[in-house]
Amino acid sequence: MSDGLAASGDDEFHRGYVSLEEQRTWRNALGWTCAILISLVFLAAGLWKITDPIGAAVRLAQAKVPESLSVFTAVSLGTVETFAGVLLLVPRFRRWGAWITSLMLVAFMLFIGYHYKELIGAECSCFPWIKRAVGPGFFIGDGIMLLLAMGAGVWSARPAGVRPASLILGAVAVFTVVSLGLASQRNTGIKAPDTITAQDGHAISLKEGKVFVYFFNPQCLHCLDAGRKLAALNWGSTRFVGIPTENPQFGSWFLDQAGLKGKGPLSNDVEQLKKLFPFDLPPAAVALENGVEKKMLLQFEDKEPLATLKSIGFVQ
Repeated sequence: MSDGLAASGDDEFHRGYVSLEEQRTWRNALGWTCAILISLVFLAAGLWKITDPIGAAVRLAQAKVPESLSVFTAVSLGTVETFAGVLLLVPRFRRWGAWITSLMLVAFMLFIGYHYKELIGAECSCFPWIKRAVGPGFFIGDGIMLLLAMGAGVWSARPAGVRPASLILGAVAVFTVVSLGLASQRNTGIKAPDTITAQDGHAISLKEGKVFVYFFNPQCLHCLDAGRKLAALNWGSTRFVGIPTENPQFGSWFLDQAGLKGKGPLSNDVEQLKKLFPFDLPPAAVALENGVEKKMLLQFEDKEPLATLKSIGFVQ
């Protein structure tokens, strides 16, 4: 009898042990899945901001980050996002990564919520390659990412090893500084084509004097606002050329709406010029002097582009 009770007890213990092991297995698998998914999102977002801080700053300025702080915000966010993405992939640091990503997602949602009326319908600039407009779906998407971050943290081990984590942060910070230095030297002194073709078929010379080439999307409100700022400037001897990035048939209408009609010709040679002077989204511009790039302009908020154009002598 006692042997039967002992055997029964052993069976129950074995079943309980197997059940506990099964729970650990599926929790571990779910934790890894959540960690990998949210890590990929944050690594993509962080590395994009680090490797293209100027382009990221433009997107952030369009999302109501003050332009004077846009580059600093881009590199800071990129550094923290990349750091958090790496931590999520290391089991002993995962909980820290989950905390950081959760806090950042909550901050993103609060920021967008605060500017919701101004940004509704606009493309969200938080993460690259994820195309979504600001609206109810934005909060649903970020809510899903928040659940993934929480799932990665809930089933993770207690974090340990402050020094190794600090070394990871230091390595990411060094990479950020190097990328920012390279970005500041990018697209300088590039030679433009001698001529491009106007919409009416005549040749536009780019090799003589000062030429300001403005890239715009006729259906872009940011481009229209930037165009109106450009129309108010005293260009002196600087020549103006407009380049619609799409829907070129609306180019003249756009210039009229922006107050730029009569400032200069339009050209459809966007692909040729964009290969030499790459940018992400319009508005964008390049200042040429005697056929060579003087400055690439990607910011059109606050004091820009007036401050830059004055500093290089393109406006009076």
